[in-house]
Amino acid sequence: MSDQEAPAPAPAPGPVPRPVRGAARCAVAALALAALAWAARAVWHVRLAMAGQPASGPPDQGGGQHRPLTALEDSYHLVSSVGAAVTVVCALAFLAWLDRVRDNARALSGAEPRYGYPWLFLGWIVPVVNLWIPRGIVADAHRSVFPDRRLPAVVNWWWALWLAGLAGGVGLIHADPTDEVIARAYTGVLPLLAADVVIVAAAGTAALMIRTLTTAQQQRMDEAARPGA
Repeated sequence: MSDQEAPAPAPAPGPVPRPVRGAARCAVAALALAALAWAARAVWHVRLAMAGQPASGPPDQGGGQHRPLTALEDSYHLVSSVGAAVTVVCALAFLAWLDRVRDNARALSGAEPRYGYPWLFLGWIVPVVNLWIPRGIVADAHRSVFPDRRLPAVVNWWWALWLAGLAGGVGLIHADPTDEVIARAYTGVLPLLAADVVIVAAAGTAALMIRTLTTAQQQRMDEAARPGA
C-alpha cells in the first residue's frame, strides 16, 4: 500500500443565490392589491360618515348585544373581509420575497444573518420587538451585501409609515373589531381616513423599497455570475 496521504476532500460548495425578481414582482403586485383594498375601506368610511349613525345606535350595543346591521354596514363588513384576505396574501408574498433576499444575502456575503430564521415571522407579532426587528432584517440583508453603501432612505420611510399605520388601530395587524370601526366612522371619521392614507402610503413605499433592494441585489448577483468575477 502507498504511504502517500489521501488527498483532502474538496470543500463543500456554498449556497447559490436564487433569482429574486420573480418574488419581487409578486410582492409588489400583492402590495398594489392591498393598497386598493384599503382605499376601498376609506371610501366606505366616508360613506358611513355621510350616512350618519342610525337612531338605534352603534352596531355593538354593549353587554354582548348587537343590533341588526344596515345594508351599508353589512357591505362594509364585506369590504373589510376582502381587505383582510388580501392583507394575508400580501403578507405571505412579502415574507417570501424577504426570505429570498435574506438567503441571497447570506450566499453573497458569506455572513450569517443577524436575526435567526424564526424572527422572520415572529418579529412581526411579538410585542415591543416588532417595533424594530422587521426593519432590522431588511437592513441586515442589504448591508451584508453592500457594507460600503448607506441604507436606502426608502427603508426608513417604509418603516415609519408602517408603524404609523399600526398606531391607527386599523392597521394591517392588531386591527380593531369591524363593528367598533363602524362606530368610529360615525363619530369621528378623520382619524380613520388618516390611518387609511398612511397604510396606502406604506404599501406604496414598501413596493418602492422592494424594487430598490431587489435591483441592487440582482445586479450584484449578475456581477458574481460573470466569468472571472
